[in-house]
Amino acid sequence: MKVIGGKWKPCIIDCIANGINRPSQIQKAIKQASLRVINQQLCELLDYEVVSKESFDGYPLRVEYKLTAFGNTLLPVIDAMQQWGDANAEKVAEIAMNRNENIVI
Repeated sequence: MKVIGGKWKPCIIDCIANGINRPSQIQKAIKQASLRVINQQLCELLDYEVVSKESFDGYPLRVEYKLTAFGNTLLPVIDAMQQWGDANAEKVAEIAMNRNENIVI
């Protein structure tokens, strides 16, 4: 949990695994998360060597993230979380509605 704990880290890892590797693209894919939070969590994933960062010269500056070999070992965990979410989406939505939470399925 220390490595992937955080509201958006599993979603960020999933985005990168699916070819969405620039912070602005990740933010567009995860509309509920701010770019600041995405960058913060990308830095934490970088610290744990889950992702690698490549910077490209030029203007505007371009940065891309890729999963490392270590990061790829998390994909079965992320997949299992997705399967659980898919299987329990209705119940989670019902509970969230009862708690007056906004939830996107």
